Amino acid sequence: MWIVFLGPPGAGKGTQSKRLVEYLKFPQLSTGEMLRAAKTAGSPLGRLASQYMDGGRLVPDPVVMSIVGERLDQADCARGCLFDGFPRTLGQARALDELLDSRGFKLDLAVELRADEPELVRRMLKRAADERRADDNPSTIAQRMEVYHRQTSPLIHYYQQRGVHVAVDAMRTPEQVFSDIRGCVDRCAGAGAL
Repeated sequence: MWIVFLGPPGAGKGTQSKRLVEYLKFPQLSTGEMLRAAKTAGSPLGRLASQYMDGGRLVPDPVVMSIVGERLDQADCARGCLFDGFPRTLGQARALDELLDSRGFKLDLAVELRADEPELVRRMLKRAADERRADDNPSTIAQRMEVYHRQTSPLIHYYQQRGVHVAVDAMRTPEQVFSDIRGCVDRCAGAGAL
């Protein structure tokens, strides 16, 4: 089963991804975590990515797609995976569809986490303090929200047209949100996606 999580920054994609990966017993592919790890390691890719990330901009699609392609070739992704924070643009969504198709797969589910923007800003500022993340400051958060609205939110319509979109209210407790996500996944699996 191949699943995408959608939603603005701070909507809980990372938190819910971890829960769903534990439930489904297959890998989470988080481009954000991979890019932050590359940045911390100081690799050429990490240095390139940090130029974009530190300014609150999206890392270019060719860089992201090369990371995703390499990761999908690993054995633990043979049954599927959960994409956390990816794709972020229509170009990435189309490229992901092509990448999966080239391997004989298709995206099964796109779960949109919906949340109130002021609450999301509060969450991200708290996360910045808790995790000491330099990329979560008021200026960068505003930039990331603007980028989300301009570049990423069109994915909702794209996945609605493909018939794989479901929306979940992310303003409730993490347990309630996960219960809804698990129900969507179980219905999809019952329809033959697994």
